[in-house]
Amino acid sequence: MRVAMFSTKPYDRRSFEERNAPHGHEITYFEPRLSAQTASLADGFPAVCLFVNDEANAAAIARLAQGGTKLIALRCAGFNNVDLAAAEQHGIAVARVPAYSPHAVAEFTVGLMLSLVRNIHRAYQRTRDNNFALDGLLGFDLHGKTVGVVGTGKIGAIVARILLAGFGCRVLASDPYPDEALVALGVRYGEPRAVIAASDLVTLHCPLTPETHHLLDAAGFARMKRGAMVVNTSRGAILDAEAAIEALKSGQLGGLAIDVYEQEADLFFEDLSNEIIQDDTLQRLMMFPNVLVTGHQAFFTREALENIADTTLGNITAFARGEALENAVTAAGTRG
Repeated sequence: MRVAMFSTKPYDRRSFEERNAPHGHEITYFEPRLSAQTASLADGFPAVCLFVNDEANAAAIARLAQGGTKLIALRCAGFNNVDLAAAEQHGIAVARVPAYSPHAVAEFTVGLMLSLVRNIHRAYQRTRDNNFALDGLLGFDLHGKTVGVVGTGKIGAIVARILLAGFGCRVLASDPYPDEALVALGVRYGEPRAVIAASDLVTLHCPLTPETHHLLDAAGFARMKRGAMVVNTSRGAILDAEAAIEALKSGQLGGLAIDVYEQEADLFFEDLSNEIIQDDTLQRLMMFPNVLVTGHQAFFTREALENIADTTLGNITAFARGEALENAVTAAGTRG
């Protein structure tokens, strides 16, 4: 099947070319993100392959349908950037990669926690300037602290297990579907607001839905323990960045580590080192010494890229053969 891949980076091309031999799809790689303006690049392609910052809104989907697209193959787990109702209206199937390497994201999350609570990112910058002083780098033990895990799907569950077994944390969790195996290990479930309010550190692993949009806003930060910290490797819009700035300024928020950002689409995955960044909110965030920002890197391991390519190519092959899509996404729900 002919496939138009948008938002392509060199590592995408390498991983898909290495794994495509058994499938034999004809993939054309495009660097631009999908939008209503770039959708014409997919004219004549029955399938398009999209990533997290591609914009498959109603206008883009209508243009894809006009060009003959029948399948949107997401090479990611999230699908909040796809107008599923519009896809169904135009007869376009949507499939995703429900799990590529939950360990990759979970391990990176814990790495961010350690860097934040022990000021490793600041220490690295200091020693690069031959400054080996310890003043201002005082951290705290994770052992014995209360960590709130919001969302205990595959990634959140692994984070909870690491914190329990590896660090001896007290773990609170929030999820519409509590994991009984975690409960047996000592994780206590509660409502999101209660979990956030009782935690010394909060880590976000929930999907972006109307209910979780700006879950941490001004009121959410105000409910937290003074000086508590937040890590977000889930979706940027779960956290209100403007509210986080005010909470950081007042000291209510003791530290923030984010691998995702609500307005990341025009920033992340790009080398902008020679550009003037126009996003004042992100620039202000990065000025705080107790803020750590990475560019949507948590998923980025060899194993994850291989799994993403394998599952995405498998989804395309199943569609080409007329088989049921195990990982289909519809407005009514998901299969995978």
